[in-house]
Amino acid sequence: MSVRFNLLLSDELGRQIEEFATTTEDKARLIRKALAIYLAAVRAQRDEGLGIALFDPATREIRTEIVGL
Repeated sequence: MSVRFNLLLSDELGRQIEEFATTTEDKARLIRKALAIYLAAVRAQRDEGLGIALFDPATREIRTEIVGL
């Protein structure tokens, strides 16, 4: 079963979604993936005290820590 949501997004966020959707995949799939990643990050932070970061796969060096979720 599926659930339908209606969202109101800022113009800037809408532009970014449009940009990425045309180069990667359709908008609905992009938003579903983004929401799944967000929920996993919040759950890991809440339940296990973990953080989220962007890292260089070759060196495993953390480049950016994402805070404030």
